[in-house]
Amino acid sequence: MIFNSFAYCIFLPIVFILYWIIPKKYRWIALLMSSYYFYASWGPKYVAIILLITVISYIAGILIEPRRKPDKKEKPSGNKSLLLLSLLLCTVLLAFFKYFNFISENITVFFQKFSIPMQTVTLSLALPVGISFYTFQVISYLVDVYRGTIKAERDFGIFAVYISFFPKVMQGPIERGEKLLPQLHSPRPFQYQRASYGLKLMAWGYFKKLVLADGLSVYVNLVYNDLPSYTGFSLILATLFFALQLYCDFSGYTDIALGSAKILGIDLMQNFRSPYFASSIKDFWGRWHISLSSWLRDYIYIPLGGSRVGKFRHALNIMITFLISGIWHGASWNYVLWGGIHGIFQVIEGFFPWNTRKSPFQTNKSLHSLLCILTIPITFLSVCFAWIFFRAATIRDGIYVLQNMFTGIGHFSSYLGQCAVQMGLSPTHLAYNCLPVILLFFFDLFSLKTDVIACISRQRFFIRWPVYILLLLIILLFSEKGVSTEFIYMQF
Repeated sequence: MIFNSFAYCIFLPIVFILYWIIPKKYRWIALLMSSYYFYASWGPKYVAIILLITVISYIAGILIEPRRKPDKKEKPSGNKSLLLLSLLLCTVLLAFFKYFNFISENITVFFQKFSIPMQTVTLSLALPVGISFYTFQVISYLVDVYRGTIKAERDFGIFAVYISFFPKVMQGPIERGEKLLPQLHSPRPFQYQRASYGLKLMAWGYFKKLVLADGLSVYVNLVYNDLPSYTGFSLILATLFFALQLYCDFSGYTDIALGSAKILGIDLMQNFRSPYFASSIKDFWGRWHISLSSWLRDYIYIPLGGSRVGKFRHALNIMITFLISGIWHGASWNYVLWGGIHGIFQVIEGFFPWNTRKSPFQTNKSLHSLLCILTIPITFLSVCFAWIFFRAATIRDGIYVLQNMFTGIGHFSSYLGQCAVQMGLSPTHLAYNCLPVILLFFFDLFSLKTDVIACISRQRFFIRWPVYILLLLIILLFSEKGVSTEFIYMQF
């Protein structure tokens, strides 16, 4: 069951009704049953894995919790050995399902380079849906309990909901215990405004997924699934389309997830804030997949020393963090390279004089705005450059894109014309795809300073309802028919 399926359109209203009609103290039961049913729809065998990780982390959390409340001078007295053991168990489970074949294949290649015969051992393992997301959530929970930031959850049912909550179990956001657990303990009363906002947020998410992401995927898959057949501007345009496709696919999922939770009175953390308006790579990662980037900051980057060390060590900390981000996304060297590229970009940015806090470009609003006019498009193009290796099946395919994207640019008119022929793009097709992109552009632009959905909701009836109806019509008319609509980040 995925968000953009007919089954979910039936599932969510049923959960909504059950959740609000039963007494508050039993609502966690409705969430637990619905979450496990939702997760089991991908295969009952996956339930055993998420349940195993839930049991391990539940017991470990209680056992590693500090026995006394630390004051400002004391360190937590949690069981460090047990913390490391529980983190190791959860990590090993993730590594087994996600990286076993990758590690085995690379070990074989390594030995073969030294003429040592070795046979690759691979297993036919299906990657459990969402395991990367809920494993990271468990790790943050256990570390926070050990640090004394939060108390260990004693109610196993509530804890199981915290891990498996259906809106976020497949693709996040990677929630923290200090925010979500209190909401599960103290359900809020039904509020029409919150439910209404949730539905509007879901509608916007469906627009991004069904209209933009699925529409652009046709052209992206056409090129990237058969790279040798394409050269020139087709490779550039497919890469730009992929940048938009991935953003709309993932942020669209997040909007639907946040909206689904909100109609149940639960707030999940925001995962995107207009990332393609970022003025630097560092700013981009403060706006893109925020739950992951903040997780990497708090549990990898800062424990390594963050920026409180020498310049070389600081650069190394950045590189380690981004390489981990890359391998988290998938068992492939092209993801590692993608993460490394972002790390290199951010290290280089640290040497730019206008990025220092005392720089006039940071303290003077006019100069800062002028700088952003230049740095925003440069950042976007830099991110798109890295996306090449994220989308390409192999590093070799990514290199092919780089080597051939400017082929024939000397004859610019034919350079563009060949792209139109190769990708089957006519002025009508371009206009058809540009209109939703323009709508997305202005929505994200205005989102930099205001909550667009809340702003529209405050307008008078004869203004806001035509906007709602127009959005629904666009979804119905522009959404691609017969296109595979599985969310991209489900593979991670």
